[in-house]
Amino acid sequence: RFCLPLLLASLPTMATGEQISPALQDSWGDFWLFRFFVNAAGYASIVVPGFLLIQYFKRRNYLETGRGICFPVIKSCVFGSEVKSVHQEDGSLPPRAEPTESSTARQVFKLLFCAAGLQASYLTWGVLQERVMTRTYGGTETDPGEKFMDSQFLVFMNRILAFTVAGLYCALTKQPRHGAPMYKYSFASLSNILSSWCQYEALKYISFPTQVLAKASKVIPVMLMGKLVSRKSYEYWEYLTAALISLGVSMFLLSSAPNKHMSTVTTFSGIVLLAGYIIFDSFTSNWQDALFTYKMSPVQMMFGVNVFSCLFTVGSLLEQGALLESVRFMARHSEFTAHAVLLSVCSACGQLFIFYTINQFGAAVFTIIMTLRQAFAILLSCLIYGHTVTVVGGLGVAVVFMALFLRVYARSRMKKRSKKLPPGETPVQKV
Repeated sequence: RFCLPLLLASLPTMATGEQISPALQDSWGDFWLFRFFVNAAGYASIVVPGFLLIQYFKRRNYLETGRGICFPVIKSCVFGSEVKSVHQEDGSLPPRAEPTESSTARQVFKLLFCAAGLQASYLTWGVLQERVMTRTYGGTETDPGEKFMDSQFLVFMNRILAFTVAGLYCALTKQPRHGAPMYKYSFASLSNILSSWCQYEALKYISFPTQVLAKASKVIPVMLMGKLVSRKSYEYWEYLTAALISLGVSMFLLSSAPNKHMSTVTTFSGIVLLAGYIIFDSFTSNWQDALFTYKMSPVQMMFGVNVFSCLFTVGSLLEQGALLESVRFMARHSEFTAHAVLLSVCSACGQLFIFYTINQFGAAVFTIIMTLRQAFAILLSCLIYGHTVTVVGGLGVAVVFMALFLRVYARSRMKKRSKKLPPGETPVQKV
């Protein structure tokens, strides 16, 4: 019975070969794995009763026998209308707007607007994210200040604003008739908040440039899982670009010497957290793809996922007593309050720019803009926070982004070629 506490107590020092900063060694309760399990327990206290209620209503065949004032709410949450539209033949989802007769200047202006909005939102978000998670607040010549340690509160701040923006948008604009059972959003919501938590928490152990490169290389585990589990086939250029990404990331990571500043050292804990981010984020996107078989718009998806994200995070924070502590931290440090609010604004605006860009110009243009954003994010982080990158590391970064652009180019060529295939033929699976 004493093995688990002893193991948790030893993990902060076992998890990395480097010396962890004193702020992370205050107690074993401050270690990320312990906080992860505490947060998961908070989510479970909401998920388990909800699961039992859903099973109860389904066993009672509530859809046929239920009556009363609560019937519409329970029907929407548990059963939905069960109407699906895989091919969107009825036009319930707005199709991507094609550049019809609008002038070239107008299209260029729209493209510049989308690119500027995405770059401004996510570059600001990245800079603030690193500032909040790696620097102290309230420091003076005699007092080093204090760090904000609760990543879950930042996730809650992001989600509550995204929920508000999506709700107002759905209320003010015409949306498709909603058909999905509401509880199905909870799966994507849970994985989404866990991936965001891992992303924030990883910055305590690794540098921001390393995190950006890890996000860029998540195509590799996706391809491996597709090959091993689903027996999918891939084109030669997909294997080539995956190999180039692996080479570039390896060059960048191996160029970091142990004697460098702590913020540039990749630790084992950081790698585990990044792996958790990639796994949870991959599940989120796949589950959302499955949900889009129902009649819904992207903003409805944003609203549904963030409803449960707010419920899970605020419930867990209240159970831990961390919500009031975070509010007190905001009261003590007005600079942190401004950073947290701006972080949430950038996250919500960025999601709206994503929907608008894909709707106007398609996924290929969006991918190019976001790939450029990742490169600019690394450059900004190095300039603002003093991360040093060696010549070999810089070459590794260049190899990664060259491979990403090659993937975009090859995919667009394959998409054009697939349109010319006979009706009976289908192209191989792409990632």
